[in-house]
Amino acid sequence: MRFIVLILLMLCCVISCKSDFEDKSTPINTDRHLRHIHDTIGFATLDWQMDSIYKRLGVIDRDNDLAWKAAISPHDDYKYAGQLYYESLRGINADKVILIGVAHRARNFNLQDKLIFGNFTHWKSPYGNLKVSPINQEIIKKLDKEMFVIHDSMQVLEHSLEAIVPFLHKKNPSLEIVPILVPYMKYNRIDHISDALSSLVNDVLKENDLVFGEDVAVVISNDAVHYGNEDWGANLAPFGVTEKGTQKARQLDVEIIENCLVNNLTRNKIERFTKYTVQSDNYKEYKWVWCGRYSVPFGLDFANKLNLQINNTPLYGDFIGYQSSIDHDLIEVEDLGMGTTARANQKHWVAYASLKYE
Repeated sequence: MRFIVLILLMLCCVISCKSDFEDKSTPINTDRHLRHIHDTIGFATLDWQMDSIYKRLGVIDRDNDLAWKAAISPHDDYKYAGQLYYESLRGINADKVILIGVAHRARNFNLQDKLIFGNFTHWKSPYGNLKVSPINQEIIKKLDKEMFVIHDSMQVLEHSLEAIVPFLHKKNPSLEIVPILVPYMKYNRIDHISDALSSLVNDVLKENDLVFGEDVAVVISNDAVHYGNEDWGANLAPFGVTEKGTQKARQLDVEIIENCLVNNLTRNKIERFTKYTVQSDNYKEYKWVWCGRYSVPFGLDFANKLNLQINNTPLYGDFIGYQSSIDHDLIEVEDLGMGTTARANQKHWVAYASLKYE
């Protein structure tokens, strides 16, 4: 029955990537202070589930002295992308993490051109209720009101940040988060708002004697290409669904990573990413289906400008890994009471890119 409901939602909402094609639904919470878990299928909701995921990934989570300033992490089902979650977040050890997420269902609420914040004081996690940092309210009080909106319903429906939270919370019980969603947004708008946010956060860091990377870090949520000609509600396979077509899709993803996301970050590189992924004549439409077509450029622009203001040097990006839902052995999650929210085969797959920035 759930599968039928998902298909109906896909046909009605061919507007964004994973969440628009695959509805990860649980009832919306009525507690306005605690943001409950939305996806109870693809992600862990209990601590023992998360501990089991680590064991099955062969992960031994030792303390390290890494202080990555930013990272790009996947947000697909743990069965498909579990290993890259861990690798993407391994060096994020700050107690306060600014999470930059996708707003998959922004069109449902006519949200565009403004950042999306929430009023929640805590987010539910497998390891207990996770505190929303006071930095969240500082930003809301000081950021120009034409640059953001507070929309709890959008934050409740969105899965791209809650996917990352358990991995960060497991390694750091003292974690605090600032959850921000980025809906449809032209690059010049991204550039404008990221200027203001980076300056504001720089002031907050100075006022509170916080160090970028050590005390505060940025994590950007993104899944790379969504590919195939079945169960998407549209044909997302311009190269075809043979092995040759799959390889061409992967090659284009690698080209985007190499041309836009690694080595010294620049404004031109970040804007180039949007030219790969967003239609030039309609910024609300995909050119190449990365669901982070707004979260990635905004998150990188913001983090890079923050580093330039603090250290007078751009962030340097290192490629960590690239996988898809069909190119590696998958861990078993079904016996943990978990599962997947979509199938994975040559005609329907998702890719994941993992990068870190120092």
